[in-house]
Amino acid sequence: MYDIAVIGDRDSVYAFAALGLHVMPAANREDALSILSRLDLTKYAVVYITEQLASQLEDELKKYDEARVPAIIPIPGISGNTGIGAASVKRCVERAVGSDIIGNAD
Repeated sequence: MYDIAVIGDRDSVYAFAALGLHVMPAANREDALSILSRLDLTKYAVVYITEQLASQLEDELKKYDEARVPAIIPIPGISGNTGIGAASVKRCVERAVGSDIIGNAD
Protein backbone atom coordinates (compact mmCIF):
# COMPACT_ATOMS: atom_id res chain seq x y z
CA MET A 1 0.00 0.00 0.00
CA TYR A 2 1.28 3.43 -0.94
CA ASP A 3 1.58 6.46 1.33
CA ILE A 4 1.22 10.17 0.65
CA ALA A 5 3.91 12.73 1.45
CA VAL A 6 3.68 16.51 1.79
CA ILE A 7 6.76 18.69 1.28
CA GLY A 8 6.81 22.39 2.10
CA ASP A 9 7.38 25.01 4.72
CA ARG A 10 6.44 23.96 8.24
CA ASP A 11 3.40 26.23 8.56
CA SER A 12 1.93 24.99 5.27
CA VAL A 13 2.37 21.25 5.77
CA TYR A 14 1.96 20.33 9.43
CA ALA A 15 -1.85 20.33 9.32
CA PHE A 16 -1.62 17.39 6.88
CA ALA A 17 -0.12 15.24 9.65
CA ALA A 18 -3.55 15.17 11.31
CA LEU A 19 -4.83 13.41 8.18
CA GLY A 20 -2.16 10.73 8.45
CA LEU A 21 0.03 12.05 5.63
CA HIS A 22 3.81 11.96 5.93
CA VAL A 23 4.89 15.55 6.51
CA MET A 24 8.37 16.55 5.36
CA PRO A 25 9.15 20.17 6.21
CA ALA A 26 11.53 21.96 3.85
CA ALA A 27 12.57 25.52 4.58
CA ASN A 28 14.21 26.11 1.20
CA ARG A 29 15.16 24.62 -2.18
CA GLU A 30 18.13 22.69 -0.79
CA ASP A 31 16.02 21.05 1.93
CA ALA A 32 13.41 20.01 -0.66
CA LEU A 33 16.10 18.59 -2.98
CA SER A 34 17.52 16.58 -0.11
CA ILE A 35 14.08 15.19 0.75
CA LEU A 36 13.35 14.28 -2.89
CA SER A 37 16.71 12.52 -3.24
CA ARG A 38 16.03 10.37 -0.14
CA LEU A 39 12.39 9.69 -0.99
CA ASP A 40 11.59 5.98 -1.31
CA LEU A 41 9.73 5.98 -4.63
CA THR A 42 8.32 2.52 -3.92
CA LYS A 43 6.57 3.85 -0.81
CA TYR A 44 4.80 7.02 -2.02
CA ALA A 45 2.13 7.20 -4.72
CA VAL A 46 1.49 10.92 -4.26
CA VAL A 47 3.82 13.69 -3.17
CA TYR A 48 2.24 17.09 -2.57
CA ILE A 49 4.69 19.97 -2.69
CA THR A 50 3.96 23.62 -2.01
CA GLU A 51 3.79 25.77 -5.13
CA GLN A 52 6.57 28.00 -3.82
CA LEU A 53 9.01 25.07 -3.65
CA ALA A 54 7.71 23.52 -6.86
CA SER A 55 8.52 26.73 -8.74
CA GLN A 56 12.10 26.49 -7.46
CA LEU A 57 12.41 22.81 -8.45
CA GLU A 58 10.82 22.78 -11.91
CA ASP A 59 13.77 21.06 -13.62
CA GLU A 60 14.11 18.42 -10.92
CA LEU A 61 10.36 17.68 -10.87
CA LYS A 62 10.19 17.17 -14.66
CA LYS A 63 11.87 13.76 -14.31
CA TYR A 64 8.75 12.56 -12.45
CA ASP A 65 6.34 13.66 -15.21
CA GLU A 66 6.33 10.30 -17.01
CA ALA A 67 6.79 8.14 -13.91
CA ARG A 68 3.89 5.98 -12.81
CA VAL A 69 4.56 6.84 -9.17
CA PRO A 70 4.91 9.15 -7.42
CA ALA A 71 2.58 11.80 -8.77
CA ILE A 72 4.08 15.15 -7.80
CA ILE A 73 1.25 17.61 -7.21
CA PRO A 74 1.83 21.30 -6.40
CA ILE A 75 -0.50 22.71 -3.75
CA PRO A 76 -0.92 26.27 -2.43
CA GLY A 77 1.07 27.04 0.67
CA ILE A 78 0.26 29.32 3.54
CA SER A 79 1.50 32.28 1.48
CA GLY A 80 -1.26 31.75 -1.09
CA ASN A 81 -1.97 30.34 -4.53
CA THR A 82 0.49 31.10 -7.33
CA GLY A 83 -1.40 29.21 -10.06
CA ILE A 84 1.33 26.61 -10.59
CA GLY A 85 -0.88 23.80 -9.31
CA ALA A 86 -3.79 24.68 -11.60
CA ALA A 87 -1.47 24.93 -14.60
CA SER A 88 0.03 21.54 -13.74
CA VAL A 89 -3.39 19.90 -13.54
CA LYS A 90 -4.37 21.51 -16.86
CA ARG A 91 -1.24 20.08 -18.57
CA CYS A 92 -1.93 16.61 -17.14
CA VAL A 93 -5.55 16.66 -18.31
CA GLU A 94 -4.49 17.83 -21.78
CA ARG A 95 -1.97 15.00 -21.99
CA ALA A 96 -4.51 12.41 -20.82
CA VAL A 97 -7.47 13.59 -22.92
CA GLY A 98 -5.64 15.02 -25.91
CA SER A 99 -7.19 18.47 -25.80
CA ASP A 100 -7.81 21.42 -23.50
CA ILE A 101 -11.12 20.68 -21.76
CA ILE A 102 -10.41 22.92 -18.74
CA GLY A 103 -10.03 26.24 -20.52
CA ASN A 104 -8.00 29.12 -19.22
CA ALA A 105 -6.45 27.98 -15.92
CA ASP A 106 -3.65 30.56 -16.06
